[in-house]
Amino acid sequence: MRLSACIEWLFAAEADNFADRIRLAHTHGAEAVEFWKWTNKDIGSIEWALTETGMELSGFVAEPMIALTDRANRDAFLKGLKSSMETARRLGAHTLIAQAGDDLPGKSREEQKEALIETLTAAGEILEGSGVRLGLEPLNTLIDHVGYFLHSTVEGIEIVKATGRPEIGIVYDVYHSAVMGEATAEVIGGDIDRVFHVHIADHPGRNEPGSGDIDLKRRVDWLVEHGYHGAIGLEYRPLAASAATIAETRRMLG
Repeated sequence: MRLSACIEWLFAAEADNFADRIRLAHTHGAEAVEFWKWTNKDIGSIEWALTETGMELSGFVAEPMIALTDRANRDAFLKGLKSSMETARRLGAHTLIAQAGDDLPGKSREEQKEALIETLTAAGEILEGSGVRLGLEPLNTLIDHVGYFLHSTVEGIEIVKATGRPEIGIVYDVYHSAVMGEATAEVIGGDIDRVFHVHIADHPGRNEPGSGDIDLKRRVDWLVEHGYHGAIGLEYRPLAASAATIAETRRMLG
């Protein structure tokens, strides 16, 4: 099992520099790292740290982070996607993360869904043959992302399948899914091939595994047993030292 440390939160207390966080993640047993935005980071130093350590970059956010539910944002997102794709290829990342954006006032849900499908379809055409895929991420709207458009994993899978593009899938965040009351086996079903990346955190608190009540091991086991072979993204706010939480997560997940 490959663990991917989200260095926005992990090792943030130990190092301000993202390149140093990569080195710390490597030293303390993670096989990969990930982060959010790339345009606010020193990509050269990150590239060097990845090369130096041999760490995998599992992914980062496709920018700009604008509402894909709004057709007016389509061209700007697709232009930014090309730059994000080029950066992903430079750093060896195979997955970009997309967020749907907020539920827009004055626009029907169906209209927004159609806009989302159209933009993602065009994104798939841009990514074709690049080796880079785009994962749409459902988020919880009860705690962390009130007003976000896409809170259902089932609907997320329906949207990405509607694009007809193999380059488009979902990022399945177990924490967000559990907060929304979803059962992993029920919402993923036979569509494990559409799960491009997985995130975990516990609830309540969105802290490290073992700090809350989510049955993380059972959910991750199900994903792996049904064909998920990617890294497990550790996207949580550590209460203990980051290194200790990685070791405990590996022990817990087996």
